Amino acid sequence: MNWALTIGSVAGTRVRLHVTFLIFLAWIGIADYLAGGPSAAAESIVFILLVFLCVTLHEFGHIAMAKRFGVNTPQVILSPIGGIAAMERMPENPRQELLVAIAGPLVNVAIALALMAVLGLGPQFIASFDFDRATLAERLLLVNVVLVLFNLIPAFPMDGGRVLRAVLAMNMAPVRATALAARIGQAFALAFFVMGLLWNPILMLVGVFIYFAAAAEEQQAAFTGLATRLFVRDAMEPSPVVLGEHDPVSQAIDALLASPQKDFPVVDGTGRIVGLLDRDAMIRGLRERGAAVPVGEVMRGCAPLLPGEPLAEAYAAMRARGAGAEVVMDAAGRVMGVLTAENVAEMMLVESARPGWLSRRG
Repeated sequence: MNWALTIGSVAGTRVRLHVTFLIFLAWIGIADYLAGGPSAAAESIVFILLVFLCVTLHEFGHIAMAKRFGVNTPQVILSPIGGIAAMERMPENPRQELLVAIAGPLVNVAIALALMAVLGLGPQFIASFDFDRATLAERLLLVNVVLVLFNLIPAFPMDGGRVLRAVLAMNMAPVRATALAARIGQAFALAFFVMGLLWNPILMLVGVFIYFAAAAEEQQAAFTGLATRLFVRDAMEPSPVVLGEHDPVSQAIDALLASPQKDFPVVDGTGRIVGLLDRDAMIRGLRERGAAVPVGEVMRGCAPLLPGEPLAEAYAAMRARGAGAEVVMDAAGRVMGVLTAENVAEMMLVESARPGWLSRRG
């Protein structure tokens, strides 16, 4: 199930709402309606929407800066715990990463300064701030100040954690910098979780998100460090079972059941690659069109890789296309193997058990 709804697009980036955001908005609206009537519900909903407008602008601060360094962002997802800009990658240059990380909070600084100027308030307003008596604009001003301070907490992969990682990467290997920033981020995540138990359950959700996101970033950095030393041929599954485009799906099912292979290169009568048939497409074709339908009618297109391509670049290209597997071909355009996400994950398990062994073996 797709849990996010696209509500628009800005400069090539889709803006999407996670369904939990809509549930959260409905919950707030109903609770305030029961407590204070329609006007209270409307005021709360407008306030939340304005807060998430500020969050969206924050994310587009990151997106705009990343675009300056050639990094595109296909989508940004808004959820009750904030926004996530799904960038293709982070800049490899630590100084560029630092600028991308700091760009989001700077947007909130700009919004806060603009509201202070319009309202005629100075920084001292925070000391005497009364949320219940404050106007909508004053509340929004405080929210932007909080967003700046919260996002600059050095809890990787939050903005402050990315700033920390960028600074560390200026003085040590990127993989080590990421690992250290991730450990610090997970320590903050545990602190958020404990504070959530004591005060606000939302902090528990933030803590859980940060903990697992930091672990995922560390794993991705470890993979990148390994993959830069390896090539596609080091990770591919060699000599896979190959199907002809006119073979029936029943033959593909037989091949699926007879081996652990889940992704099958498809070739034409001359042996040239024409596509790739994965297990899901195979089962869907069997269910919807029957066992006799030709493989060529249910396969997907492919972008074959060369065995000498750097593994990091090839796998990044696969992920950008949303492909879980890709055919590897020789110079003549014939099948040599298949590169799969599962095999790459297994390589990472081996690397975590014995760091450096795979590259030395290669």
